[in-house]
Amino acid sequence: MAEWWRDAVVYQVYPRSFADANGDGVGDLRGITNRLGYLGDLGVDALWLGPVFASPQVDHGYDVADYRAIDPLFGTLADMDELIVAAHARGIRVTLDFVPNHTSDQHPWFRSAVEAGRGSPERARYHFRDGRGPDGSRPPNNWRAVFGGSSWTRVNEPDGSPGQWYYHLFAAEQPDLNWLNPEVLAEFADVLRFWLDRGVDGFRVDVADALIKDPAFPDTPDGSPIIPKGADSPVHGVYRAFRRVLDAYPGDRIGVIETGAGDEVVALFLRPDEMQLAFGFRLVHAAPDAPSLREAIETSLAANGRVGATTTWVTDNHDTTRSVTRYGSRASFGGAYVPGELRAKDAGPVDVAAGTRRARAVALVLLALPGASYLYQGQELGLPNVDDLPEACLHDPIWERSGHTFRGRDGCRIPLPWAGDRPPFGFSTSPKTWLPMPDSWASLTVEAEIADPGSMLTLYRDALRLRHEQRALGRGEFRWVEGLADDILAFDLVLSGETVRVVANFGAAPVALPAGKVLLASSPLEEGLLASDAAAWVRRRI
Repeated sequence: MAEWWRDAVVYQVYPRSFADANGDGVGDLRGITNRLGYLGDLGVDALWLGPVFASPQVDHGYDVADYRAIDPLFGTLADMDELIVAAHARGIRVTLDFVPNHTSDQHPWFRSAVEAGRGSPERARYHFRDGRGPDGSRPPNNWRAVFGGSSWTRVNEPDGSPGQWYYHLFAAEQPDLNWLNPEVLAEFADVLRFWLDRGVDGFRVDVADALIKDPAFPDTPDGSPIIPKGADSPVHGVYRAFRRVLDAYPGDRIGVIETGAGDEVVALFLRPDEMQLAFGFRLVHAAPDAPSLREAIETSLAANGRVGATTTWVTDNHDTTRSVTRYGSRASFGGAYVPGELRAKDAGPVDVAAGTRRARAVALVLLALPGASYLYQGQELGLPNVDDLPEACLHDPIWERSGHTFRGRDGCRIPLPWAGDRPPFGFSTSPKTWLPMPDSWASLTVEAEIADPGSMLTLYRDALRLRHEQRALGRGEFRWVEGLADDILAFDLVLSGETVRVVANFGAAPVALPAGKVLLASSPLEEGLLASDAAAWVRRRI
Protein backbone atom coordinates (compact mmCIF):
# COMPACT_ATOMS: atom_id res chain seq x y z
CA MET A 1 0.00 0.00 0.00
CA ALA A 2 1.38 3.42 -0.98
CA GLU A 3 2.33 5.78 1.81
CA TRP A 4 -0.54 8.13 2.67
CA TRP A 5 1.47 11.29 2.12
CA ARG A 6 2.32 10.65 -1.53
CA ASP A 7 -1.02 12.01 -2.77
CA ALA A 8 -2.38 13.71 0.34
CA VAL A 9 -4.22 17.01 0.38
CA VAL A 10 -2.92 18.84 3.45
CA TYR A 11 -4.81 21.80 4.91
CA GLN A 12 -2.72 24.44 6.64
CA VAL A 13 -4.30 25.83 9.79
CA TYR A 14 -2.97 29.14 11.06
CA PRO A 15 -4.16 28.54 14.64
CA ARG A 16 -4.65 32.12 15.83
CA SER A 17 -6.88 32.81 12.80
CA PHE A 18 -8.89 29.60 12.34
CA ALA A 19 -11.51 29.50 15.11
CA ASP A 20 -11.73 30.96 18.62
CA ALA A 21 -13.43 28.76 21.22
CA ASN A 22 -12.80 30.82 24.37
CA GLY A 23 -13.88 34.27 23.17
CA ASP A 24 -10.58 36.13 23.51
CA GLY A 25 -10.41 37.05 19.83
CA VAL A 26 -7.57 34.65 19.07
CA GLY A 27 -7.98 31.21 17.53
CA ASP A 28 -7.10 28.17 19.63
CA LEU A 29 -6.85 24.38 19.64
CA ARG A 30 -10.41 23.81 20.87
CA GLY A 31 -11.61 26.01 18.04
CA ILE A 32 -9.86 23.71 15.57
CA THR A 33 -11.32 20.61 17.20
CA ASN A 34 -14.80 22.12 17.07
CA ARG A 35 -14.46 22.71 13.30
CA LEU A 36 -13.08 19.30 12.30
CA GLY A 37 -16.46 18.45 10.76
CA TYR A 38 -15.96 21.26 8.25
CA LEU A 39 -12.52 19.96 7.33
CA GLY A 40 -13.82 16.42 7.02
CA ASP A 41 -16.59 17.58 4.69
CA LEU A 42 -14.07 19.56 2.67
CA GLY A 43 -12.22 16.32 2.04
CA VAL A 44 -8.68 17.00 3.25
CA ASP A 45 -6.39 14.16 4.32
CA ALA A 46 -4.22 15.92 6.86
CA LEU A 47 -3.71 19.14 8.79
CA TRP A 48 -0.58 21.19 9.20
CA LEU A 49 -0.87 23.32 12.34
CA GLY A 50 1.16 26.50 12.59
CA PRO A 51 3.33 26.80 15.71
CA VAL A 52 1.46 26.37 18.97
CA PHE A 53 4.41 25.77 21.29
CA ALA A 54 5.06 28.02 24.30
CA SER A 55 6.35 31.33 22.95
CA PRO A 56 6.59 35.05 23.74
CA GLN A 57 4.85 35.47 20.33
CA VAL A 58 7.33 38.02 18.98
CA ASP A 59 7.02 36.28 15.61
CA HIS A 60 3.64 34.62 16.16
CA GLY A 61 5.04 31.42 17.61
CA TYR A 62 8.13 31.03 15.44
CA ASP A 63 10.12 32.07 18.50
CA VAL A 64 9.78 28.98 20.68
CA ALA A 65 10.54 29.06 24.40
CA ASP A 66 9.48 25.46 25.17
CA TYR A 67 9.13 22.83 22.45
CA ARG A 68 7.31 20.41 24.75
CA ALA A 69 4.57 22.76 25.95
CA ILE A 70 1.51 24.40 24.36
CA ASP A 71 1.30 28.16 24.63
CA PRO A 72 -1.62 29.17 26.91
CA LEU A 73 -2.82 31.43 24.10
CA PHE A 74 -3.86 28.26 22.25
CA GLY A 75 -4.78 25.98 25.14
CA THR A 76 -3.14 23.08 26.91
CA LEU A 77 -1.32 19.86 26.18
CA ALA A 78 -4.61 18.07 26.92
CA ASP A 79 -6.31 20.19 24.23
CA MET A 80 -3.67 19.09 21.73
CA ASP A 81 -4.14 15.44 22.71
CA GLU A 82 -7.90 15.82 22.23
CA LEU A 83 -7.40 17.41 18.80
CA ILE A 84 -5.13 14.61 17.63
CA VAL A 85 -7.56 11.91 18.76
CA ALA A 86 -10.58 13.69 17.26
CA ALA A 87 -8.82 14.28 13.94
CA HIS A 88 -7.70 10.67 13.71
CA ALA A 89 -11.26 9.54 14.40
CA ARG A 90 -12.24 11.39 11.19
CA GLY A 91 -9.36 9.92 9.22
CA ILE A 92 -7.42 13.21 9.25
CA ARG A 93 -3.70 13.15 10.05
CA VAL A 94 -2.06 15.90 12.12
CA THR A 95 1.33 17.47 11.39
CA LEU A 96 2.98 20.23 13.39
CA ASP A 97 5.18 23.19 12.54
CA PHE A 98 8.68 22.46 13.84
CA VAL A 99 11.17 25.33 14.26
CA PRO A 100 14.75 24.04 14.68
CA ASN A 101 16.74 26.91 13.15
CA HIS A 102 16.38 29.15 16.18
CA THR A 103 14.79 29.40 19.59
CA SER A 104 13.25 32.29 21.46
CA ASP A 105 15.63 34.43 23.46
CA GLN A 106 13.43 33.34 26.40
CA HIS A 107 14.29 29.66 25.88
CA PRO A 108 16.13 28.24 28.95
CA TRP A 109 19.10 27.35 26.77
CA PHE A 110 19.60 30.91 25.58
CA ARG A 111 19.05 32.46 28.97
CA SER A 112 21.65 30.14 30.47
CA ALA A 113 24.01 30.96 27.58
CA VAL A 114 23.87 34.67 28.36
CA GLU A 115 24.39 33.99 32.06
CA ALA A 116 27.24 31.52 31.55
CA GLY A 117 29.65 33.86 29.79
CA ARG A 118 32.36 33.55 27.16
CA GLY A 119 33.64 30.13 26.16
CA SER A 120 30.95 28.22 28.05
CA PRO A 121 29.28 25.01 26.79
CA GLU A 122 25.96 26.86 27.00
CA ARG A 123 27.10 29.49 24.51
CA ALA A 124 28.41 26.77 22.19
CA ARG A 125 24.78 25.80 21.46
CA TYR A 126 24.34 29.15 19.67
CA HIS A 127 26.57 31.39 17.56
CA PHE A 128 28.32 33.74 19.97
CA ARG A 129 31.27 35.75 18.63
CA ASP A 130 33.44 38.61 19.79
CA GLY A 131 32.76 41.90 18.07
CA ARG A 132 35.19 43.74 15.82
CA GLY A 133 37.13 46.85 16.67
CA PRO A 134 39.39 47.52 19.66
CA ASP A 135 36.46 47.43 22.07
CA GLY A 136 34.39 44.78 20.24
CA SER A 137 31.65 47.29 19.60
CA ARG A 138 31.13 46.39 15.93
CA PRO A 139 29.22 43.28 14.79
CA PRO A 140 31.35 40.23 13.87
CA ASN A 141 30.41 40.57 10.18
CA ASN A 142 28.11 42.47 7.82
CA TRP A 143 25.34 39.89 7.47
CA ARG A 144 21.80 41.27 7.39
CA ALA A 145 18.70 39.76 9.01
CA VAL A 146 15.68 38.71 6.96
CA PHE A 147 13.44 41.04 8.96
CA GLY A 148 15.83 43.97 8.49
CA GLY A 149 18.89 45.32 10.26
CA SER A 150 22.02 43.48 11.36
CA SER A 151 21.97 39.75 12.07
CA TRP A 152 23.96 40.36 15.26
CA THR A 153 22.89 41.55 18.71
CA ARG A 154 25.24 42.27 21.60
CA VAL A 155 24.73 40.97 25.12
CA ASN A 156 25.98 42.14 28.46
CA GLU A 157 28.30 39.73 30.22
CA PRO A 158 27.45 38.40 33.69
CA ASP A 159 29.45 41.25 35.24
CA GLY A 160 27.34 43.81 33.34
CA SER A 161 30.02 44.80 30.83
CA PRO A 162 29.30 44.92 27.06
CA GLY A 163 30.09 41.48 25.76
CA GLN A 164 29.81 39.12 22.83
CA TRP A 165 27.39 39.17 19.93
CA TYR A 166 24.98 36.42 18.91
CA TYR A 167 23.72 35.63 15.41
CA HIS A 168 20.06 35.65 14.36
CA LEU A 169 18.82 35.09 10.81
CA PHE A 170 15.48 36.64 11.73
CA ALA A 171 14.59 38.90 14.68
CA ALA A 172 16.92 39.59 17.60
CA GLU A 173 14.50 37.61 19.78
CA GLN A 174 15.20 34.51 17.62
CA PRO A 175 18.84 33.47 18.21
CA ASP A 176 20.06 30.81 15.78
CA LEU A 177 21.19 27.45 17.10
CA ASN A 178 24.60 25.98 16.29
CA TRP A 179 23.74 22.75 14.49
CA LEU A 180 27.39 21.72 14.40
CA ASN A 181 27.05 21.12 18.16
CA PRO A 182 25.87 17.51 18.78
CA GLU A 183 23.87 18.59 21.83
CA VAL A 184 21.49 20.46 19.54
CA LEU A 185 20.68 17.44 17.39
CA ALA A 186 20.22 15.22 20.45
CA GLU A 187 17.76 17.68 21.99
CA PHE A 188 15.66 18.13 18.87
CA ALA A 189 15.53 14.41 18.12
CA ASP A 190 14.08 14.02 21.60
CA VAL A 191 11.54 16.79 20.89
CA LEU A 192 10.40 14.87 17.80
CA ARG A 193 9.95 11.73 19.89
CA PHE A 194 7.92 13.65 22.48
CA TRP A 195 5.33 14.59 19.85
CA LEU A 196 5.47 11.33 17.92
CA ASP A 197 4.68 9.52 21.18
CA ARG A 198 1.54 11.67 21.43
CA GLY A 199 0.36 10.55 17.99
CA VAL A 200 1.53 13.37 15.73
CA ASP A 201 1.86 12.17 12.13
CA GLY A 202 4.69 14.42 11.01
CA PHE A 203 6.36 17.80 10.98
CA ARG A 204 6.80 20.70 8.59
CA VAL A 205 10.32 21.92 9.27
CA ASP A 206 10.54 25.71 9.20
CA VAL A 207 13.50 27.31 7.37
CA ALA A 208 14.77 23.78 6.89
CA ASP A 209 17.67 24.52 4.58
CA ALA A 210 19.21 27.27 6.74
CA LEU A 211 20.35 25.33 9.80
CA ILE A 212 24.06 25.43 8.92
CA LYS A 213 25.96 28.71 8.57
CA ASP A 214 29.54 29.14 7.40
CA PRO A 215 31.37 28.94 10.78
CA ALA A 216 33.97 31.47 9.59
CA PHE A 217 31.22 34.11 9.27
CA PRO A 218 33.05 36.12 6.57
CA ASP A 219 31.76 39.40 5.22
CA THR A 220 29.85 39.11 1.95
CA PRO A 221 29.46 41.67 -0.84
CA ASP A 222 25.77 42.27 -0.19
CA GLY A 223 25.50 41.25 3.45
CA SER A 224 23.75 37.97 2.63
CA PRO A 225 24.54 35.04 4.93
CA ILE A 226 26.50 32.04 3.65
CA ILE A 227 24.31 28.98 4.22
CA PRO A 228 25.77 25.73 2.80
CA LYS A 229 23.02 23.60 1.22
CA GLY A 230 24.88 21.44 -1.29
CA ALA A 231 25.06 17.67 -1.36
CA ASP A 232 27.96 17.58 1.11
CA SER A 233 26.58 20.13 3.59
CA PRO A 234 26.31 18.91 7.21
CA VAL A 235 22.66 19.94 7.06
CA HIS A 236 21.86 16.66 5.30
CA GLY A 237 23.22 14.71 8.24
CA VAL A 238 20.64 16.46 10.41
CA TYR A 239 17.79 15.27 8.22
CA ARG A 240 19.13 11.75 7.99
CA ALA A 241 19.06 11.69 11.78
CA PHE A 242 15.51 13.07 11.82
CA ARG A 243 14.46 10.43 9.29
CA ARG A 244 15.77 7.65 11.51
CA VAL A 245 13.61 8.99 14.33
CA LEU A 246 10.53 9.12 12.09
CA ASP A 247 11.11 5.65 10.68
CA ALA A 248 11.25 4.18 14.17
CA TYR A 249 7.51 4.85 14.51
CA PRO A 250 4.65 3.06 12.71
CA GLY A 251 2.18 4.78 10.41
CA ASP A 252 4.39 6.52 7.86
CA ARG A 253 5.35 9.54 9.98
CA ILE A 254 6.75 12.28 7.76
CA GLY A 255 9.08 15.23 7.56
CA VAL A 256 8.34 18.12 5.22
CA ILE A 257 11.09 20.65 4.62
CA GLU A 258 10.43 24.30 3.88
CA THR A 259 12.93 25.89 1.55
CA GLY A 260 12.99 28.68 -0.95
CA ALA A 261 16.03 27.21 -2.70
CA GLY A 262 16.06 26.13 -6.34
CA ASP A 263 14.62 22.83 -7.48
CA GLU A 264 17.96 21.03 -7.64
CA VAL A 265 18.82 22.01 -4.07
CA VAL A 266 15.34 21.10 -2.83
CA ALA A 267 15.72 17.62 -4.33
CA LEU A 268 18.83 17.01 -2.23
CA PHE A 269 16.70 17.08 0.92
CA LEU A 270 14.36 14.49 -0.61
CA ARG A 271 16.88 11.74 -1.19
CA PRO A 272 15.60 8.36 0.06
CA ASP A 273 17.22 8.65 3.50
CA GLU A 274 16.20 12.28 4.16
CA MET A 275 12.76 13.92 4.27
CA GLN A 276 9.69 12.71 2.38
CA LEU A 277 8.29 16.01 1.09
CA ALA A 278 9.38 19.58 0.44
CA PHE A 279 7.09 22.55 0.88
CA GLY A 280 8.25 24.21 -2.32
CA PHE A 281 7.49 27.64 -3.75
CA ARG A 282 7.68 27.13 -7.51
CA LEU A 283 3.93 27.48 -8.02
CA VAL A 284 3.74 30.35 -5.53
CA HIS A 285 5.97 32.38 -7.80
CA ALA A 286 4.43 31.29 -11.09
CA ALA A 287 2.21 33.78 -12.87
CA PRO A 288 -1.32 32.58 -13.79
CA ASP A 289 -0.44 31.89 -17.41
CA ALA A 290 0.39 28.76 -19.35
CA PRO A 291 4.16 29.29 -19.91
CA SER A 292 4.89 30.17 -16.27
CA LEU A 293 2.86 27.29 -14.87
CA ARG A 294 4.36 24.83 -17.33
CA GLU A 295 7.90 25.86 -16.43
CA ALA A 296 7.17 25.51 -12.69
CA ILE A 297 5.59 22.09 -13.15
CA GLU A 298 8.30 20.77 -15.48
CA THR A 299 11.24 21.84 -13.35
CA SER A 300 9.70 20.54 -10.11
CA LEU A 301 8.78 17.15 -11.57
CA ALA A 302 12.19 16.76 -13.21
CA ALA A 303 14.22 17.66 -10.15
CA ASN A 304 12.21 15.46 -7.81
CA GLY A 305 12.11 12.65 -10.35
CA ARG A 306 15.89 12.45 -10.37
CA VAL A 307 15.88 11.42 -6.70
CA GLY A 308 12.64 9.43 -6.84
CA ALA A 309 10.79 11.94 -4.66
CA THR A 310 7.16 12.95 -4.53
CA THR A 311 6.44 16.52 -5.61
CA THR A 312 4.45 18.84 -3.38
CA TRP A 313 2.29 21.60 -4.89
CA VAL A 314 1.57 24.89 -3.12
CA THR A 315 0.12 28.25 -4.20
CA ASP A 316 -0.68 29.87 -0.83
CA ASN A 317 0.55 29.90 2.75
CA HIS A 318 0.83 32.17 5.77
CA ASP A 319 3.93 33.92 4.42
CA THR A 320 2.65 34.83 0.96
CA THR A 321 0.16 37.27 -0.52
CA ARG A 322 -3.05 35.32 -1.17
CA SER A 323 -3.34 34.03 -4.72
CA VAL A 324 -6.62 35.83 -5.43
CA THR A 325 -4.76 39.09 -4.90
CA ARG A 326 -1.55 37.97 -6.62
CA TYR A 327 -3.43 36.75 -9.67
CA GLY A 328 -5.36 40.00 -9.88
CA SER A 329 -2.12 41.99 -9.99
CA ARG A 330 0.31 40.49 -12.46
CA ALA A 331 3.01 42.89 -11.28
CA SER A 332 3.29 40.70 -8.17
CA PHE A 333 5.49 38.11 -9.90
CA GLY A 334 9.20 37.69 -10.39
CA GLY A 335 12.26 37.81 -8.20
CA ALA A 336 13.81 35.33 -5.83
CA TYR A 337 11.97 33.96 -2.82
CA VAL A 338 12.51 35.73 0.47
CA PRO A 339 11.02 34.02 3.55
CA GLY A 340 7.93 36.05 4.23
CA GLU A 341 6.87 37.35 0.82
CA LEU A 342 6.68 41.04 1.52
CA ARG A 343 3.85 43.20 0.29
CA ALA A 344 4.89 46.78 -0.25
CA LYS A 345 3.11 49.69 1.40
CA ASP A 346 1.61 50.68 -1.97
CA ALA A 347 1.22 47.47 -3.95
CA GLY A 348 -0.89 48.92 -6.77
CA PRO A 349 -4.41 48.11 -7.98
CA VAL A 350 -5.86 44.61 -7.80
CA ASP A 351 -8.63 43.19 -9.99
CA VAL A 352 -10.16 40.79 -7.46
CA ALA A 353 -12.71 39.42 -9.94
CA ALA A 354 -9.96 38.49 -12.42
CA GLY A 355 -7.80 37.16 -9.60
CA THR A 356 -10.66 34.96 -8.42
CA ARG A 357 -11.24 33.50 -11.89
CA ARG A 358 -7.55 32.69 -12.24
CA ALA A 359 -7.37 31.26 -8.72
CA ARG A 360 -10.27 28.94 -9.54
CA ALA A 361 -8.49 27.78 -12.69
CA VAL A 362 -5.16 27.23 -10.94
CA ALA A 363 -6.96 25.30 -8.19
CA LEU A 364 -7.92 22.62 -10.71
CA VAL A 365 -4.34 22.50 -11.99
CA LEU A 366 -2.96 22.25 -8.44
CA LEU A 367 -5.32 19.49 -7.31
CA ALA A 368 -4.79 17.36 -10.41
CA LEU A 369 -0.98 17.28 -10.43
CA PRO A 370 0.65 14.03 -9.28
CA GLY A 371 1.84 14.28 -5.69
CA ALA A 372 0.76 16.02 -2.51
CA SER A 373 -1.10 19.34 -2.44
CA TYR A 374 -1.24 21.96 0.30
CA LEU A 375 -4.15 24.33 0.86
CA TYR A 376 -3.95 27.35 3.14
CA GLN A 377 -7.01 28.14 5.24
CA GLY A 378 -9.29 30.55 3.41
CA GLN A 379 -7.88 29.58 0.02
CA GLU A 380 -10.94 27.38 -0.41
CA LEU A 381 -13.11 30.45 0.23
CA GLY A 382 -11.29 32.65 -2.28
CA LEU A 383 -10.26 35.14 0.38
CA PRO A 384 -8.20 38.08 -0.91
CA ASN A 385 -5.32 39.69 0.93
CA VAL A 386 -6.35 42.56 3.19
CA ASP A 387 -3.83 45.26 2.34
CA ASP A 388 -5.57 48.25 3.91
CA LEU A 389 -5.26 47.28 7.57
CA PRO A 390 -4.76 50.35 9.75
CA GLU A 391 -1.08 50.70 10.55
CA ALA A 392 -1.85 50.60 14.27
CA CYS A 393 -3.20 47.06 13.82
CA LEU A 394 -0.13 45.57 12.16
CA HIS A 395 1.54 42.79 14.17
CA ASP A 396 4.17 41.37 11.83
CA PRO A 397 7.70 42.28 13.04
CA ILE A 398 8.60 43.02 9.42
CA TRP A 399 6.61 46.28 9.66
CA GLU A 400 8.77 47.79 12.39
CA ARG A 401 12.09 46.26 11.32
CA SER A 402 11.67 47.49 7.74
CA GLY A 403 11.16 51.05 8.95
CA HIS A 404 7.49 50.89 7.87
CA THR A 405 8.52 50.12 4.29
CA PHE A 406 6.78 46.71 4.11
CA ARG A 407 3.47 45.88 5.71
CA GLY A 408 4.50 42.27 6.17
CA ARG A 409 2.26 39.22 6.22
CA ASP A 410 -0.72 40.27 8.34
CA GLY A 411 -2.87 40.72 5.24
CA CYS A 412 -2.95 36.98 4.55
CA ARG A 413 -3.53 36.06 8.20
CA ILE A 414 -6.92 37.65 8.85
CA PRO A 415 -9.26 35.39 10.90
CA LEU A 416 -11.47 33.00 8.93
CA PRO A 417 -15.10 34.11 8.35
CA TRP A 418 -17.54 31.36 9.30
CA ALA A 419 -21.07 32.79 9.36
CA GLY A 420 -23.22 35.89 9.68
CA ASP A 421 -23.28 39.25 7.92
CA ARG A 422 -20.81 41.26 10.00
CA PRO A 423 -17.50 40.77 11.83
CA PRO A 424 -16.42 38.65 13.62
CA PHE A 425 -18.39 36.33 11.29
CA GLY A 426 -18.62 33.50 13.82
CA PHE A 427 -14.86 33.30 14.28
CA SER A 428 -15.20 34.46 17.89
CA THR A 429 -17.80 35.68 20.33
CA SER A 430 -15.63 38.75 20.83
CA PRO A 431 -16.06 41.60 18.33
CA LYS A 432 -12.38 42.49 18.85
CA THR A 433 -10.35 39.92 16.93
CA TRP A 434 -6.55 39.93 16.97
CA LEU A 435 -6.60 41.31 13.42
CA PRO A 436 -9.72 43.18 12.23
CA MET A 437 -11.98 41.49 9.68
CA PRO A 438 -13.37 43.48 6.73
CA ASP A 439 -17.12 44.04 6.46
CA SER A 440 -16.90 43.06 2.78
CA TRP A 441 -16.31 39.42 3.70
CA ALA A 442 -20.02 38.81 4.38
CA SER A 443 -20.34 37.05 1.01
CA LEU A 444 -17.20 34.96 1.65
CA THR A 445 -18.22 33.18 4.84
CA VAL A 446 -18.37 29.40 5.00
CA GLU A 447 -22.11 29.69 5.62
CA ALA A 448 -22.68 31.81 2.51
CA GLU A 449 -20.47 29.73 0.24
CA ILE A 450 -21.90 26.36 1.27
CA ALA A 451 -25.29 27.63 0.09
CA ASP A 452 -23.88 28.84 -3.25
CA PRO A 453 -23.32 26.16 -5.93
CA GLY A 454 -21.05 28.54 -7.81
CA SER A 455 -18.82 29.47 -4.87
CA MET A 456 -15.10 28.83 -4.48
CA LEU A 457 -15.85 26.52 -1.54
CA THR A 458 -18.21 24.43 -3.64
CA LEU A 459 -15.53 24.17 -6.32
CA TYR A 460 -12.95 22.93 -3.81
CA ARG A 461 -15.36 20.46 -2.22
CA ASP A 462 -16.29 19.07 -5.63
CA ALA A 463 -12.64 18.92 -6.68
CA LEU A 464 -11.54 17.05 -3.56
CA ARG A 465 -14.44 14.60 -3.86
CA LEU A 466 -13.50 13.88 -7.47
CA ARG A 467 -9.82 13.57 -6.55
CA HIS A 468 -10.76 10.70 -4.26
CA GLU A 469 -13.10 9.11 -6.83
CA GLN A 470 -10.96 9.48 -9.96
CA ARG A 471 -7.77 7.66 -9.03
CA ALA A 472 -5.77 9.24 -11.84
CA LEU A 473 -6.06 12.69 -10.25
CA GLY A 474 -3.04 13.30 -8.07
CA ARG A 475 -1.68 9.82 -8.80
CA GLY A 476 -1.59 9.13 -12.53
CA GLU A 477 1.28 9.12 -14.98
CA PHE A 478 1.82 12.70 -16.09
CA ARG A 479 1.90 13.48 -19.84
CA TRP A 480 1.91 16.93 -21.48
CA VAL A 481 -0.52 17.57 -24.31
CA GLU A 482 1.53 19.20 -27.05
CA GLY A 483 0.66 21.22 -30.13
CA LEU A 484 -1.73 23.67 -28.46
CA ALA A 485 -1.73 27.46 -28.43
CA ASP A 486 0.81 29.14 -26.15
CA ASP A 487 -1.89 30.33 -23.75
CA ILE A 488 -3.34 26.83 -23.21
CA LEU A 489 -1.96 24.50 -20.54
CA ALA A 490 -3.01 20.85 -20.91
CA PHE A 491 -1.82 17.52 -19.55
CA ASP A 492 -3.11 13.98 -19.12
CA LEU A 493 -3.06 11.84 -15.99
CA VAL A 494 -3.19 8.13 -16.78
CA LEU A 495 -3.71 5.32 -14.28
CA SER A 496 -5.05 1.77 -14.78
CA GLY A 497 -6.80 2.57 -18.03
CA GLU A 498 -8.31 5.78 -16.66
CA THR A 499 -7.33 9.11 -18.22
CA VAL A 500 -8.22 12.58 -17.00
CA ARG A 501 -7.19 15.51 -19.15
CA VAL A 502 -6.64 18.87 -17.45
CA VAL A 503 -7.10 21.90 -19.69
CA ALA A 504 -6.48 25.47 -18.51
CA ASN A 505 -7.28 28.38 -20.85
CA PHE A 506 -5.42 31.60 -20.09
CA GLY A 507 -6.15 33.15 -23.49
CA ALA A 508 -8.62 35.89 -24.30
CA ALA A 509 -11.19 33.71 -26.11
CA PRO A 510 -13.07 30.50 -25.21
CA VAL A 511 -11.60 27.23 -26.52
CA ALA A 512 -12.97 23.81 -27.39
CA LEU A 513 -12.55 20.94 -24.95
CA PRO A 514 -11.50 17.43 -26.01
CA ALA A 515 -14.07 14.67 -26.37
CA GLY A 516 -15.04 13.09 -23.10
CA LYS A 517 -17.04 13.69 -19.95
CA VAL A 518 -16.45 17.05 -18.26
CA LEU A 519 -16.02 16.16 -14.61
CA LEU A 520 -15.57 19.71 -13.35
CA ALA A 521 -14.96 23.20 -14.73
CA SER A 522 -13.76 26.22 -12.77
CA SER A 523 -16.18 28.50 -14.65
CA PRO A 524 -19.42 27.70 -16.53
CA LEU A 525 -18.85 26.52 -20.08
CA GLU A 526 -19.84 28.99 -22.79
CA GLU A 527 -21.83 27.04 -25.38
CA GLY A 528 -19.66 24.03 -24.66
CA LEU A 529 -16.42 26.00 -24.77
CA LEU A 530 -13.95 26.57 -21.95
CA ALA A 531 -14.01 30.24 -20.94
CA SER A 532 -11.00 32.51 -20.62
CA ASP A 533 -9.11 32.14 -17.30
CA ALA A 534 -10.78 28.80 -16.66
CA ALA A 535 -9.81 25.14 -16.33
CA ALA A 536 -11.61 21.83 -16.64
CA TRP A 537 -11.14 18.14 -15.90
CA VAL A 538 -12.27 15.85 -18.73
CA ARG A 539 -12.42 12.06 -18.36
CA ARG A 540 -11.39 10.39 -21.59
CA ARG A 541 -11.33 6.88 -23.00
CA ILE A 542 -8.04 6.36 -24.82
